[in-house]
Amino acid sequence: MNSEQGLRGAYWIETAPGGEPAPPPSGGLTVDVAVVGGGMAGLSTAWELARRGREVAVLEAGRIAGGVTGHTTAKLSALHTLVYDHLRRTRGREGARLYAHSQSAAIRRAAELVDELGIECEWEEAAACTYAENPEHVAPLRAEAEAARDAGLPAEFVTGTDLPYPVAGAVRVTGQAQFHPVKYLRALADDLRRRGGAMYEGTRVTGLTEGEPCALTTDTGAEVRAREVVVATHYPVFDRALLFTRLSPRRELVVAGTLDADRAPRDMYITPEQNTRSVRSAPYADGKRLLIVTGEHFTPGAPGGADVEERFARLTAWADSRFPGLTPTHRWATQDNDSTDSVPLVGPLYPGSRHTYVATGFGGWGLSGGIMAGLLIADLAEGREPEWAALYDPRRLGSVVREGMSFLKHQAHVARHFVGDRLPPVTAPAPEDLAPGDGAVLRVGGHRCAVHRDDSGQLHAVSARCTHLGCLVAFNRAEQAWECPCHGSRFAPDGRILQGPAVRPLEQREIQST
Repeated sequence: MNSEQGLRGAYWIETAPGGEPAPPPSGGLTVDVAVVGGGMAGLSTAWELARRGREVAVLEAGRIAGGVTGHTTAKLSALHTLVYDHLRRTRGREGARLYAHSQSAAIRRAAELVDELGIECEWEEAAACTYAENPEHVAPLRAEAEAARDAGLPAEFVTGTDLPYPVAGAVRVTGQAQFHPVKYLRALADDLRRRGGAMYEGTRVTGLTEGEPCALTTDTGAEVRAREVVVATHYPVFDRALLFTRLSPRRELVVAGTLDADRAPRDMYITPEQNTRSVRSAPYADGKRLLIVTGEHFTPGAPGGADVEERFARLTAWADSRFPGLTPTHRWATQDNDSTDSVPLVGPLYPGSRHTYVATGFGGWGLSGGIMAGLLIADLAEGREPEWAALYDPRRLGSVVREGMSFLKHQAHVARHFVGDRLPPVTAPAPEDLAPGDGAVLRVGGHRCAVHRDDSGQLHAVSARCTHLGCLVAFNRAEQAWECPCHGSRFAPDGRILQGPAVRPLEQREIQST
């Protein structure tokens, strides 16, 4: 396999086209519940509430399932790398059990809906495995197998897998699943409409006033009033509880290619070794399967993130060496948010909140996490509290104390950018130094500008300050995007928002082309 240009983008989006986008609301709108975000968490929540008789509207800035959900590797598993031994130490045996119980409930819920609604989404049952090639890393796997089994999962430690290369050991949990997430969500959206739910795409929510009812403003000028609001935008675009202090963005790369079906692994794999390597396969045409390999995680916009092309090359070389004969077809990238205590934040948006909810911090496991969030928020909105509600409650404080080092490390990273971004650089390139397709933060007329030279040689400039909280952006040449290292907002070269939490584009700046 190689990383030559011309490979197609996200496979799930390519193979489940959405047709004409649902238009934004034409005027004022009043509903029982407004769900902001049309990914797995948002649509799962909207569907659960509509099934319970609520009048629901989904407001999506782009296309339904076109964001993080459309760029996932699509594993539906309760085995989240090495989470159970960690939870057993930080949240106790009961915390680990509740995590396993809630994530398993999400998998069962998805299986029920696939059957009930007749969803054609390439559903396959598979085992999930966390493995290590280095014998020195076996001890944590044995501890994880014991902790996961103690939490109620059918976990075992094994030394044999269906990977075409040897491993030193693995945690294996059966009864998990892999599927086509965009086909699943588009079917869920269709059923939501049949139940009276409304879908609005190309509608970015820019403001929230909580009250009775709550009021949402949008970039289209429409105002939406709702008794309750769910913020399911991956990274919260409204954050009165300062959740951004407890979330760190992480970007990962994905390469995919075809293999003969009899050579492709049927189970799902992940290893924390080598800056993470995740492997699964999916049905493909002509007796082939699509091998999907993920890894090379980094903080968007941070030093070291600029060499994304090199990271793609490393991931591609790894796939080549482990799966000889892989024919390249696709490559893309995904972004996740890790909470400081390794548990998602799902529940009331802030202390004292009565009408607003949030779902975020899924740490790379947003499919099971998003479905779980739908079940949890739907119950909370009806005055019921599942036994695992407290585990995920965003208002929890004890976990922040327990995970103090992770919290402080994240805050130190952000603080370095807030302070360091305001110091003059030792050296700075000039606009004429930029090659076609490249970008850099330069001083133009005494101001920091994010300057990009397009393939025709024209220079374009926007403000270099992220519109979320003002950190300086950096350029990702491989993906042609400006990225914020503090909270993960991403912008197109012309300043348009690609990914929040920012809700305003980067402002245009004047610059002379050379």
